[in-house]
Amino acid sequence: MTDEHNDRTWQDSPHPHSGALAVIAAADADSKAHPGSAPRRFSLPWFKILLGQLLKFGLIGGLGIFVDLGVYTLLRTTILTPEALALGPMIAKVFATLVAILWSWLGNRFWTFRHDRATGPQATREGLEFLSVSLAGMVIGLIPLWLSHYMLGWTSLFVDNIANLIGIGLGSIFRFVLYRWWVYSPARLHRQADAVVGELQPAQSR
Repeated sequence: MTDEHNDRTWQDSPHPHSGALAVIAAADADSKAHPGSAPRRFSLPWFKILLGQLLKFGLIGGLGIFVDLGVYTLLRTTILTPEALALGPMIAKVFATLVAILWSWLGNRFWTFRHDRATGPQATREGLEFLSVSLAGMVIGLIPLWLSHYMLGWTSLFVDNIANLIGIGLGSIFRFVLYRWWVYSPARLHRQADAVVGELQPAQSR
């Protein structure tokens, strides 16, 4: 007898243009028809999925560091030098972080969390939540630069970038936690998928 945990021939392949809710609704229906097929929370398959997301997030974030530091260094050494403008380094950091946020949104929405991203009207909600988390992460990232440059008086470009790296690290931890368990929460999408299944069942029973 074939073990149902390993035999997935009963599963339909999602259409490449299916929306996220449609795919998840179908997966929910499959899991209800075939209990035990989805990974249980804190099980080995569940941790593998989480580890995969963490690695992808880390790669996007790692490349984002180069984006952040590159834009910051360019602005800090040209039009936003501390000699030209007292708050130049902070303003440069804000611009650099905004560019990095755009990079992060594209990478995480279309790669890291592509299976959990919202579609349709829910995409607007997701985008606003992503922006709010990213801006909060930006504030966290500004704190080390403010402390080192303005409070301690360590104003060299090298120290500024060390402070930026510390801020990026702290902000990345904050963002991953909220992206994974709020903005791209699978539980939220599954609740929406349950609603879709509930709407489809009466129509199918007619």
